[in-house]
Amino acid sequence: MPTIDLNCDMGESYGAWTMGQDAQVLAHVSSANVACGFHAGDPDTMRRTVRLARDRGVAIGAHPSLPDLAGFGRREMAIAPNEAYALVVYQTGALQAFATAERTRVAHVKPHGALYNMAARDAALADAIAQAVRDVDANLFLVGLADSELTRAGERMGLAVLHEAFCDRAYEADGTLSPRREPGAVIGDPALAVAQAVALATSGDIAARDGSALHIAANTLCVHGDKPNAAEFAQRLRAALVAAGIVVAAPHREIYR
Repeated sequence: MPTIDLNCDMGESYGAWTMGQDAQVLAHVSSANVACGFHAGDPDTMRRTVRLARDRGVAIGAHPSLPDLAGFGRREMAIAPNEAYALVVYQTGALQAFATAERTRVAHVKPHGALYNMAARDAALADAIAQAVRDVDANLFLVGLADSELTRAGERMGLAVLHEAFCDRAYEADGTLSPRREPGAVIGDPALAVAQAVALATSGDIAARDGSALHIAANTLCVHGDKPNAAEFAQRLRAALVAAGIVVAAPHREIYR
């Protein structure tokens, strides 16, 4: 049976500010991307999220970002490849320490927000991020936008790569994500987002924002944990995938070699 990974960005609470429905969402996803403190999250939230994911049997991933708490990591910054390398090593290492303390392990790395989008189109940044992941642990999966500079960089580095697609984001005709400032960039109707996710997991054929046909070959789908109905949406999405004959499971390294 076809299999898809369902990942969610989480651990994004910070200090007195609570964000997301992490405990509830973890019941329906197979991988968790844990904020590492640069765009959201704090040490106690990181530890708590790692423990929750471990207890649920959900794969744990580092979600490194640009240093932008005020902008939630969604504002682009002019950084050099060596800076991107250091950011990823620093944040992944911090999460690995919590995973070790909780008797579990980090399985993957997925850049967050602007860093993710910049690396999707900038080969030099993508190479730096992939190098950072390999240098920290060559057994980690690298998650990136399907068929982007980041996934190509990971493959060049010999990493196991997960090509990601988005349930609730619109796409441009070239396969890039529609900028959030554009109308319709975020799919607000849960039914439409679920339908897009099922199409991505089965045929890979969806419509771009301009109505043109688009094919995306993905093996992991993202659910955004910062939505107010994140848990309800994750439950509905997983049920729809199972009904379509799709197995939801975290990736096993041996099948990507």
